Amino acid sequence: MVTVPTAVISLALVSSAASLLNPALALLLPAVWLLSGPLVFHRSAEAAIARFLLGMRRPTPAEAERLSAVWEEVTRRAGVNQGTYELWVQERAELNATAAAGHIVGVTRHALDRLPNSRLAAVLAHELGHHVGGHPWAAMLADWYALPARVVWRLITTVVLLLLGSRNLAGIACGGCLSVTFVWFVYVLTFTESMWWITLPVAIGPFFVAWLHRRAECRADDYAAGLGFGDELMAVLAEEHRAQTKPEAAAQPAVGGAHSRFEARLRHLQRSTAGRHRPAGQP
Repeated sequence: MVTVPTAVISLALVSSAASLLNPALALLLPAVWLLSGPLVFHRSAEAAIARFLLGMRRPTPAEAERLSAVWEEVTRRAGVNQGTYELWVQERAELNATAAAGHIVGVTRHALDRLPNSRLAAVLAHELGHHVGGHPWAAMLADWYALPARVVWRLITTVVLLLLGSRNLAGIACGGCLSVTFVWFVYVLTFTESMWWITLPVAIGPFFVAWLHRRAECRADDYAAGLGFGDELMAVLAEEHRAQTKPEAAAQPAVGGAHSRFEARLRHLQRSTAGRHRPAGQP
């Protein structure tokens, strides 16, 4: 629900763009765009998203053979049909996998090269936990409907930052004017037009979404631990945390707080695993 205001803004942008092209399209194009949301869950659309937007590829025959054996063990424990989800490979230097799209699980080439089958199974079980919880489906639909608003926002911020960062006085002045105009527009929209129900959720939405993402990660970790992969997953998280805290890695900015993210997940998994193994009646 927190992304609904962003979707409303996207709808307004699509409608405005359509009306500029042809007034008759002002209603037709937004309706088509709204109805196109469920189409992103079609297998062909998911494959296109995985390949062109997420930079994934289908596994080679050797990779597919290994992944199939590991995935069979994970899905057998979970009681899930092995063919429900497709395994893809990402060329990324991280020891993880990704629950992408509705039926796609992406594993990094680095994980395939570095992880033994037991730990690879733990990572895949974590991503299966995301799919079982419905997180990729909801995230993909929210991202689709928020896409126009995010594209326009990134375009505006890029232009403003380029102008403010220019050495041209006129460019800096234009960037400042655009910034002031934007702040004034948000103020009028929030207080004069009493449309705080749009601006407030848009402002706090990223923080709430980040919290939801952390909770989803912990739930997926618990799911993997419930399938019997707790120790292996903790070993992977500990290795990732050590890699992120090495001097050469620490010298680079951590995207999304990678250091604290792995540490927090590891602590949560240690607590939940300890609670699961604690004898009944023991505090």
